[in-house]
Amino acid sequence: MTGGFHDWIEVQRTRPPAPTPWWYATFIFGLFTALFSVHLGQVFPAEAAAMHPGYGTPVLALEFARNEADLFAIFGAEGDPMQVARLAAMRLGNEQDYIFMLLYGIFLASGCYGLWRELRLRWLLAAVALPVVAALCDAYENWLLLDIQAAFTLGDYSPVMASLPYPVAAKFLALTLTNVAIGYAMMQMGRWWQFAGTLILIPCLATIMALIAPAAFGWTLTAAIGAGWFGLLVMAAIGSWFALGRNQPLVDFEPDAPRRREAVSAEPEVSLAPDRRRHFGRRGDDRGI
Repeated sequence: MTGGFHDWIEVQRTRPPAPTPWWYATFIFGLFTALFSVHLGQVFPAEAAAMHPGYGTPVLALEFARNEADLFAIFGAEGDPMQVARLAAMRLGNEQDYIFMLLYGIFLASGCYGLWRELRLRWLLAAVALPVVAALCDAYENWLLLDIQAAFTLGDYSPVMASLPYPVAAKFLALTLTNVAIGYAMMQMGRWWQFAGTLILIPCLATIMALIAPAAFGWTLTAAIGAGWFGLLVMAAIGSWFALGRNQPLVDFEPDAPRRREAVSAEPEVSLAPDRRRHFGRRGDDRGI
């Protein structure tokens, strides 16, 4: 089975250049992801009771909540008239978030697969798994958040809060690594794409700062992750135009290059053994020595 998969990869690597239809799926699901993200922004509570402004949004503050005091800062104390409304909005947003996970998972996985079809780099094929891992971690995180909110509504403390940091960190790291794969792939595609790839790679550094100090840098996660998503959406639009309007691939790949290298390496080497060493100039017996 491993040999068959390896042979399939080699066939794909050496196939003639052709338009990549995966850009269509990437572009369509990218648009759905962007539109549903705007919708979720209207569903989740717009402001918290007294959270630190460095989180940016209440939903990010909830993802990084570590104790009951953090929950009170998000939803408000027991006498807060807005507590019930915040809890209801957060729960509704978390329930609809499962649709968002499906959309962005397909969007990013299709984009990585489309990049692999263009560039034929094996690590891009492996990168297809990253958004799937991120979506699964997000789903587990969402389940924990719903349990935490249900317990808080009853005036209780949920013990699953101790497990919350792990899927949150894994999700953001997987999404960041996906952006790194997208940005680095762009760096292989030409001068203008290199500039776009740089704009995607640099914000990825903010993820580490946000995970270490979320109360100060949590707001950077939206921009850091969003940069890669926006870049991939633009690339998918251009790739779809190349495939549909010009019937061309986005990258002019030369599949015969490895064969040329093999042909060069197969040339016989010049032997420098003592008995066959080449002599330059006149030999000693020719000079009468």
